[in-house]
This record gives sequence, C-alpha cells and structure tokens, in this order.
Amino acid sequence: MKRTDEAETGRRLYLSIALLLLAIVSITAATAAWFTIADHTRVQSLSLDIYGGPSLRFDLEPHETLEEYEKTLTFAEICSRVLNEKGIDWKKTALEPVTTSDYSEFTLENGTKVESETGQYLEFTLHFMASEDMVVHLTSANSKNAEDGTRIVSGTQGLADAMRISFTDEGRTAVFDPGGEVNGSGQENQIFGLPSADDMVYNNANALFSLKANQDLPILVHVWLEGTDEACTDELRGSEYSIRLRFEGTDEENRPLDGKSVRKIKETETERE
Repeated sequence: MKRTDEAETGRRLYLSIALLLLAIVSITAATAAWFTIADHTRVQSLSLDIYGGPSLRFDLEPHETLEEYEKTLTFAEICSRVLNEKGIDWKKTALEPVTTSDYSEFTLENGTKVESETGQYLEFTLHFMASEDMVVHLTSANSKNAEDGTRIVSGTQGLADAMRISFTDEGRTAVFDPGGEVNGSGQENQIFGLPSADDMVYNNANALFSLKANQDLPILVHVWLEGTDEACTDELRGSEYSIRLRFEGTDEENRPLDGKSVRKIKETETERE
C-alpha cells in the first residue's frame, strides 16, 4: 500500500513539473515575438518609395485629371503630408510593435489601443487614378532598366518578415506579409506574400483593388511591425530598413497592361494557334 502511495505521489509530482514546464514554454512562446517594452526598442530609419506602372498614377490628394497625379512618390513627400495631418515628424519617430485584427484598430502587447498620431505605426492615404480600367496589383517585378519592384531591405535578418503593409478600399483590406504565402490566405481580408522579381506572377492573391478609367480612388495604407510575428524580437532593435512599393495594372484576367507584356501574351497565343 505504501509503495502504491509513493508511486502515486511521484506520478503527481512528475505531472506537476511537466505542467509547470509547459506553462513556462507557453508564456515564453507568447511573449518572445514582442520587443522588450522600453523606449529604445523602436526600429529606426524608415525609408519608403512608391512606383507605378505606365498606365497608373497616384498622389497624396485627389485631382481632376490624370496628368496631375505622380508616377513616383518619395518618403520625404509622405513625411511632409503626415507631419501636416498628424503632427508626426518621421525623422524623429519610428515604428513600435503593434498588432491588429481588423486592420483599422491597432493595439500594443498589453491590449492598449494606439492611435496613428502616436507614430507607433504609419497611416496615410494614397489616391490612385489610371488611364484605363484595371485591377491594381502589388508587384515584386522591376520595370525596364530599373530596380523598383516591391521589396523590404534591412541589414538585420528577419526584419522584413515582421513588417506588414495593408491597403484598404471601402472596408476590404489586402495585407502584404513579406514572409507570407505567395498564394495568399484565402480569407476575406487577403493576406499574401510575393515571389522574387523574376518569378512574379499576377493573380487574385496579389490583386489589391479595381480602378475605373480617370476616376480617383482613395486607398488607406498602414505600415506596421507585427508584434505577434515570430521575427519581431529584440534583435530588430535599432535596425535600419527601407521599403519599396511598386504597383502594376492588369486586366480582369490578370494580364499586365504594360504594352510589352501584352504583346508577349498575344505572340504566345498566336504561336499556340
């Protein structure tokens, strides 16, 4: 009887230790993806440049005609707009880890809601206009004789994977996750990654929104460090990085509207016939 009691006591002790270890591991796993809470943990030196395809233009405010829109935007121009609208000087401010479930409200690790005016994430509106109807995609492909495809660059490994960039059109949001699946999540709010520039293929996963010819469309853009991503650790503190975004227009069959690409498609179809 005594041996039975001792065995039962040992079993319970072993179970308690196992549960304790499991709890420790769970807590560690849940918190390891967030920066240690301190002012010096901000990621530094954000750079952002935006490019568009030949038939697509954009700006930080709406215009009446396509010619008034820009073909490229620099971070200096975006900073100036954000400074005027929200009072944030991005030369002195940097991103902090946040998270979101609806891509409109962002919170810290402890659940505290944060506003865009704090500079803990970046929020601005891009106004798009095109010379023809099109579906707009985010693309990693480069334009001719240039390296301007979408890319996040940092000397710190893992930083790109922790970044998120969302594009919201009338409640529907597409989220670019650099470390995500190329074919997207299949969710209502699409989450997608991009292949390398040479392997870029336009499909429904990387389609962001549709444009009607010569009609302005405002798109709300958010840029943030996803605190729950396993790459968002203290190793990213003080990192420098740059973000480059490039948009390309296609028809409804995801065929690029760039003249060269269209000709190549037609030549291929002719060869098959």
